[in-house]
Amino acid sequence: MDRANGVQSGDELFMLFGAFLARLRDAAVGAMSRASQRLLQGVVAFSVLALLLWISAFLYGSFYFSYMPLAAYSTPVYYYYRSDCDSPNSFMCSYPVANVSLMKNNKPVLTFGQAYQMTLQLDMPESETNQELGMFMIRTTCFARDGAQVVMSARAARQLLPASSSRFSMLRYKSNLLRTLSTLLFFPMLMSGAAEQKQVLAVELFSDYTDDPYSPSATALIEILSSKVQIYSSHLYIHARFSGVRYFLFNFPLLSAVVGMSSNLIFLCVLVVFSYMRLLLGRPVRAQINTAGRLGNGGNHDTPT
Repeated sequence: MDRANGVQSGDELFMLFGAFLARLRDAAVGAMSRASQRLLQGVVAFSVLALLLWISAFLYGSFYFSYMPLAAYSTPVYYYYRSDCDSPNSFMCSYPVANVSLMKNNKPVLTFGQAYQMTLQLDMPESETNQELGMFMIRTTCFARDGAQVVMSARAARQLLPASSSRFSMLRYKSNLLRTLSTLLFFPMLMSGAAEQKQVLAVELFSDYTDDPYSPSATALIEILSSKVQIYSSHLYIHARFSGVRYFLFNFPLLSAVVGMSSNLIFLCVLVVFSYMRLLLGRPVRAQINTAGRLGNGGNHDTPT
């Protein structure tokens, strides 16, 4: 009797242990299933967020590079003289003239509606000829691709003005005593070639130049109205004068990028959330329609007589 009771108690303990193991196995399987489901949801959410961030950055970058014009442009200026003189005693038939291209990669450098500042930089020696030259005039005219002179619109006067300018310039005055003292002071550097007796003149050709959208500028003709002027080298600098949204985008690039990408990301997130909610709300409606359709089809069967 006692042996039977012991066997029965052992069976009960074995059954209880087996049930415990089954419950433990079911709990482990359920936990692993929930963990894998949460991991899959996390991976999907991270992938969607990364995709939205990439799309936001792409949209902002596309807007920035399509809306922002070239901020600065510089090019060397090479002067030449006409030599087809009628008189055999004269070689130079014109003032120093330079044709400067306003094209880059076969595209105009200037953007329509954007104001630009054009500055001509001249490296001139402090020679006796330039000192005696005094004031000289620089004339600049912009031309289109077809060779016609560009015409731009004046904002205040509401009239058409030719895209040309004339500016005066001259070397800074130095007395003979100052030049002598400067030569003695910088004598070692002048002898070694580390310094030169020259002056750099910056002449503002246009302060607020706006290109004509119907006839964009392709070439700038620069003419120095003096046949005795001496120049080492020359460069043309074009700087955009930004205002409004372009001023904010150019001067605060990091802040504008954060604001632009955040705005795009919020809009895309709202769009995704609304699309997901519409998908979730559409499932019960479709289920009710399918159920009603099945019930209707089942109730329309004719009973045979």
